[in-house]
Amino acid sequence: MKHFRISFLVSFVCLAVAGWWGYSLAGWSGALSAFGIALILAAMEVSLSFDNAVVNASVLKNWNEYWQKLFLGVGIIVAVFGMRLLFPLVIVAVAADIGIMDVWTLALNDPQTYSMHLTNHHAEVAAFGGMFLLLVFLNFLLDSEKETHWLGNFEKKLGTLGKVSSISVMISIGVLMACMGLVAEAQKMVVLMSGLWGILIYVFVDGISSLLEKEEEGGNVGDMVKKGGIGGFLYLEVLDASFSFDGVIGAFAITTDVVIIMLGLAIGAMFVRSMTIYLVKKGTLDQFVYLEHGAHYAIGILAAIMLASMKFHVPEIFTGLIGVAFIGASVWSSVRHRRQQAKTLAVTA
Repeated sequence: MKHFRISFLVSFVCLAVAGWWGYSLAGWSGALSAFGIALILAAMEVSLSFDNAVVNASVLKNWNEYWQKLFLGVGIIVAVFGMRLLFPLVIVAVAADIGIMDVWTLALNDPQTYSMHLTNHHAEVAAFGGMFLLLVFLNFLLDSEKETHWLGNFEKKLGTLGKVSSISVMISIGVLMACMGLVAEAQKMVVLMSGLWGILIYVFVDGISSLLEKEEEGGNVGDMVKKGGIGGFLYLEVLDASFSFDGVIGAFAITTDVVIIMLGLAIGAMFVRSMTIYLVKKGTLDQFVYLEHGAHYAIGILAAIMLASMKFHVPEIFTGLIGVAFIGASVWSSVRHRRQQAKTLAVTA
């Protein structure tokens, strides 16, 4: 439990603030309502981002202590205040051509209008995040050097496609072009540009990793962020951003109060960080060999959901549960694999 102490402390503070905020608006009934909604948002954020914690842990486990502490320290500030609060404000400010402080005032005094501005630009955000997450998934799946395969020969054969230069980028661009049919004619150009920016940011982080850590073996992001560094730090921050904004959009389906949204998602973000630390310190990924696979497949599904959400509404509970389902299946497969290995060793002994 020591890895979750700070998360419980932050949760207590955030829930207290949520109760105070609700009380200031509508008395004790408002306090109870705000308290309950903050808990629901926290649970939603954890369910949506558990696969994010597994992927973070798969990268962080091989980092040196300095970069681990930097990401888990500075990274949580960026995750909570940057992505859960500041980033949505910036999107509305740019879209509505008004100042950040004016947007904050709008969020507090007219949350319906603030939510409308944010939702109106969901397609662009979904294209950006969907493309980045799709590349994360494809670069894991299409890895010719990967030795462990959850889906057996099928996954192994797919991995051989990784020998083709830039195959992941080519597939992503093709998917992005196909997704243009999901949006109205007036939105196509801005959605296309957002998706290309998602691809460009991923390739840029890859390039930074190559430049600053060229002594590392391998040539993809997954290889070059292993020891920690600026490239790896940027990679995980952008990955977290892609996950978190989906939660921010989903939160407005529950409440339009931006203060409660920030507090609830902050609790969830803290527990995701604590789960990351737990997975790293306990070596859980080494014990459950397919857990990383399950997380990446969940990321692939989330990427598809984000892209589909440009036209169709996908319930947040489905998004969260599908990720948990893949994680659960990978844990079950890992346990079976470990038992089979134990039986084999017992027979040969």
